[in-house]
Amino acid sequence: MKIAQFQMHVYEEKKKNLRQLEDYMKRIEQEQVDMIALGEMFNCPYVTQKFPDYAEKEGTESWEICSALAKQYHVYLSAGSMPEKDEAGRIYNTAYIFDRKGKQIAKHRKAHLFDIDIEGGQYFKESDTLTAGDSCTVFETEFGKMGLCICYDLRFPELSRMMVEQGARVIFVPAAFNMTTGPAHWELLFRSRALDNQCFVVGTSDARDESAEYVSWGHSLLVSPWGNIIGEMDEKEGYMIHEIDLKYADKVRRELPLLNARRKDIYREELHRR
Repeated sequence: MKIAQFQMHVYEEKKKNLRQLEDYMKRIEQEQVDMIALGEMFNCPYVTQKFPDYAEKEGTESWEICSALAKQYHVYLSAGSMPEKDEAGRIYNTAYIFDRKGKQIAKHRKAHLFDIDIEGGQYFKESDTLTAGDSCTVFETEFGKMGLCICYDLRFPELSRMMVEQGARVIFVPAAFNMTTGPAHWELLFRSRALDNQCFVVGTSDARDESAEYVSWGHSLLVSPWGNIIGEMDEKEGYMIHEIDLKYADKVRRELPLLNARRKDIYREELHRR
């Protein structure tokens, strides 16, 4: 399976971001990739109070363009994430997956909202405008099952483990760590989830823009089921392409059977503990 990760600059103009996506897809057309992955909020600035202004209902402009591009270039598209508005007017941080025919095969609404206040560091509160999703997302491809979550979701190991228990051997994570959490936890977190779950983890960020209100760390990366970094970008815009063999996840799980050795009889959660 050949994966391309686009670490794109994010502009104020939504249409410019969408045109840029098409330009990137044209640029790598001869590479014959199978899956393209984008960053979190790739089509608009990552600014909480602006999400309602950029939000779209499923099936409208950004969704339509992503679907059409997936079909045109005959690729799976992990369309990063974008602000979604539902019929009731609620706003979500939503990731879509399209297949080679442009059909939506998965949708994940960010379940864990990024509300932090770090002394001397970052303050951010997604819950000021966003509503949390409530699902674990796994989807089927010609290569097997894969999982999908968004940025802060990856900090909660239960969600990744649920995806793996449902058959995922790859987890796609559109993300946008900042200049406080990025240097501290980016590599550590992605390697930990890959190692714990013996799966590939594909973390795709937006490029860093020092003039933006929210400055992304960048450093899109791909981690193996053994916890090795297969590839990592710097902070600049661009792309990287890697080919992976999903059978390697099976090999690692067979040789070091962590998932089969779990003692659920000891550490199962007591939901109604008194």
